[in-house]
Amino acid sequence: MQLAQVNVAEAVASLSSPRLHGFVQVLDRLDELARRSPGFVWRPRPAEVTVADVALFGDPDRVVPNLSVWASPAALLAFTYRGEHVAAMRRRRQWFRPLGAASVALWWVADGERPSFAEAHRRLELLRRAGPTPEAFGLRRVFPA
Repeated sequence: MQLAQVNVAEAVASLSSPRLHGFVQVLDRLDELARRSPGFVWRPRPAEVTVADVALFGDPDRVVPNLSVWASPAALLAFTYRGEHVAAMRRRRQWFRPLGAASVALWWVADGERPSFAEAHRRLELLRRAGPTPEAFGLRRVFPA
């Protein structure tokens, strides 16, 4: 089994605005870092993500959903909280507004399975409604595969 994750952020302004320029500038670098990280399995290439995929989570001009698959929770945590990604996370309050609801959902998928954005949205909504369960959970309470 592998760990799927979705995280969603809502920008404080349009992604094309000068206020989000710094964030937009680091996107390609963060994508490259994730793909080279130990335990990284998959994420859709930016060109594979449609406006309809993004719109599931809100205004496509302001919302940023990130969908990926990792070998383990430890691999995801290592990427998220170490290295260059941490520098971007330190700036998140200048780029994104608090959602007031869960913004990250995790769930187990079979090796080789590639979840869709529709599935990711369903899992995030399940976590928001029911709290952590084996079907959708967060990094603070990881259920076994």
